[in-house]
Amino acid sequence: MSKQDKNAPAEGEETEAKSGKKKLLLVLAVAVLAGAGAAYFFLFAGSGKAEAEEEPVSSGTFLALDPVAVNLAGGGYLKIGVALELTEDGAAGGGHGGGGPDGSKAMDLIISTFSQADPRDVTGAREALKESLQAKIIEAYTDHDVKAVMGIYYTEYVTQ
Repeated sequence: MSKQDKNAPAEGEETEAKSGKKKLLLVLAVAVLAGAGAAYFFLFAGSGKAEAEEEPVSSGTFLALDPVAVNLAGGGYLKIGVALELTEDGAAGGGHGGGGPDGSKAMDLIISTFSQADPRDVTGAREALKESLQAKIIEAYTDHDVKAVMGIYYTEYVTQ
């Protein structure tokens, strides 16, 4: 024999071994990716219902609060009346056996929100103040992720 080693594979056998290793690596890569995708799906994806926060359902009941006059920060005053739109849970007393929520938390938030407001904001940014007040009231009437109030409506809004 010539200078080649007797134990060395022939050239055809060497390419077959390389292509066999490539196929094995490709199959392993696909299996790893499939396993990672399945793990992600089962661990993180979930069913959309569990993750999606349920929207509160209106009971059709409104709690009208008595109008209150608030002194504004820059002078003048605002007479404001608000009605709270109750959810089904809120109208039923929120599971606490009451006849619905008490309006005292909302009244306190109304006074504290508008007493810091400038008279120009009260006339010019009325809807922005309403959105801010609504977010505060909904948070105040949420107990253990159960919302008792889903919205607010102005019943009176007079500035001087």
